[in-house]
Amino acid sequence: MTTVRLPLFPLNSVLFPGLVLPLNVFEERYRAMMRELLKTPEDDPRRFAVVAIRDGSEVAPSAPGMPDPTTRPERGPAAGFGPDPLQAFQQVGCIADAATVRERADGTFEVLATGTTRVRLLSVDASGPFLTAELEELPEEPGDEAGALAEGVLRAFRQYQKRLAGARERSLSTGADLPDDPGVVSYLVAAAMVLDTPTKQRLLQAADIASRLRDELKLLRAETAIIRSLPSLPAFELTRTPTSLN
Repeated sequence: MTTVRLPLFPLNSVLFPGLVLPLNVFEERYRAMMRELLKTPEDDPRRFAVVAIRDGSEVAPSAPGMPDPTTRPERGPAAGFGPDPLQAFQQVGCIADAATVRERADGTFEVLATGTTRVRLLSVDASGPFLTAELEELPEEPGDEAGALAEGVLRAFRQYQKRLAGARERSLSTGADLPDDPGVVSYLVAAAMVLDTPTKQRLLQAADIASRLRDELKLLRAETAIIRSLPSLPAFELTRTPTSLN
């Protein structure tokens, strides 16, 4: 079992391997994390782990609020995550490699990172200025018939794109050919589909690539059928991930 200790960045979203993650970092705990990452030599990866929040708030309250305006806001690296942060987070996350960490004049940071490797959360340490975690790297097993499933998922994904573009009364172009590697396909589709966070988390922690692709095939068929029946939908961008407030 390969384990690693890395800074931990909890979000209200799921990061997949290969997905680009832009961050606007303004909370002091995460600013401290970025200052630490900047100490890493430029030729070495500047890595941190991203986990989805199961129970808690991505941004800690910074001022008194309702119902008691006199309540003091919570401080510290685990603010907003309860007495046991480990229980507040999903147990499978993703390592992020920060290609860009740029400090602004006001001390906030602009960060651009990419998901690399799935990890399982083993423990969380809140004793420092930011959260760190002991993580177990998870293998990428292909599973049975991953190649054939990837072909079926790509066909279904193209239909899904066309239906969603039609529902928005505009054309949707991928801008590039879709990949054919089963693992890459499984993560691309998981990231691009309009799904809630628990469903995306389920796809991230699938036992193997084939299992993820099977789940995606069912989801694509179901979502395409819904779009066909309900042609007027809110406008979503399939291939964009919203910038986190952090």
